[in-house]
Amino acid sequence: MEIKITEAIKSRRSVREFTADLIAEADLLKIIEAGRWAPSGLNNQPWKVVVVKNREIIAGLAGCTKYWRVISGCRVCLAVYYDESKGYNETKDILAVGAFIQNMLLTVQELGLGACWLGEILNQENAVNNLLSVPDAYRLMAVIALGNPTAKQRSSTRRPINEIIYKTID
Repeated sequence: MEIKITEAIKSRRSVREFTADLIAEADLLKIIEAGRWAPSGLNNQPWKVVVVKNREIIAGLAGCTKYWRVISGCRVCLAVYYDESKGYNETKDILAVGAFIQNMLLTVQELGLGACWLGEILNQENAVNNLLSVPDAYRLMAVIALGNPTAKQRSSTRRPINEIIYKTID
């Protein structure tokens, strides 16, 4: 399925309910490949991903968030980290990790898959890190629940653009 970038941006929605269908390894690699092309300062690429397919570990991740149903129902979790050892400016590097995540989410949309970017799980960063056995230099930025979306209509609204533009300086 071919999709234009602006269409993908406007049609992308968080998916919180998934079918039991597996995700093709080629699709998973395409998602991560898209992420790695995100911009980063000095091209430092400060991101790392832990790909979780193991059902027991996914259940453990589900236990780390009040949104456990989202994680419990997905087929794959992507734990996204900021690798501080590759960093040079914390703010810039964290923004780059956000771009990495966005590239992956847009590719999920392009592939007709579904994903949910979970942030509340950051409150349990130590538990997640222990469960996934990651180095201390890795800071958890998000967990993405990934799978095939259930057939459900999803919608969203956005504030009008005039509420977003603070001012224009000519």
